[in-house]
Amino acid sequence: VPLAWAAVSAFKSDREIFTSPWGLPETWRFENFARAWSQASIGKYFLNTVIVVTGGVMLTLLLSSMVAYVLARFEFRGNRFVYYLFVGGLVFPGFLALVPLFFVVKNLGMLNTYHGLILVYATHAMSFSVFFLTAFFRTQPSALAEAALLDGASHWGVFFRIMLPLAKPGLISVGLFNFLNMWNSYLLPIALNGDPDKYVISQGLASIAHSAGQASDFSGMFAGLTISMLPVLIVYLIFQRQITGGMTVGAIK
Repeated sequence: VPLAWAAVSAFKSDREIFTSPWGLPETWRFENFARAWSQASIGKYFLNTVIVVTGGVMLTLLLSSMVAYVLARFEFRGNRFVYYLFVGGLVFPGFLALVPLFFVVKNLGMLNTYHGLILVYATHAMSFSVFFLTAFFRTQPSALAEAALLDGASHWGVFFRIMLPLAKPGLISVGLFNFLNMWNSYLLPIALNGDPDKYVISQGLASIAHSAGQASDFSGMFAGLTISMLPVLIVYLIFQRQITGGMTVGAIK
């Protein structure tokens, strides 16, 4: 209901939003979206978010799958410690690390940059991704890996050519969850990205809301909000079977 209300409000005028908040618009104003995309810079924020989220998801999948594969398939001293270290990250509130994280990123010279946000997004998502994929890799048949090693394949070859394709359902599930979280992230970018030209969609909507309080462009704000919701809804509707399928396969031994 809140999503539908926001979408309908995107087609109203500012007057209708306040005088008839629950009714349908008298005239469906599609120009609100054009104004939000161009004048409110939603298009720029949208592109910034696509760049950062795509980089963050790809880097997370690469690193977390490699860590999870090693933890699931190789026995070595400290294996359980490393695994529970990642699991412990799931219960650590992220906002408690904002101050030291800010100074780390600042000292590395990555404040207000795309690659700074990408690295922070990836590390922030590693705990859940490693936890999920470790359980998933444990369910994969080891006979294929052993046969490939006997045929002369290296461990890198076994991972990238055999085990990683077998883990495709789990990778899709983890990638989708991380996509949803990174797309909606607000706390990390607001702390690490102060350049208006590199604002992500959540920061852009917040800036529009602030200006709307002064210029009364609430219809543009709702249009921008609707635009920001579309990728999340589309991705979920397309891949909802892969999400449930990946979680089911990863839970079966």
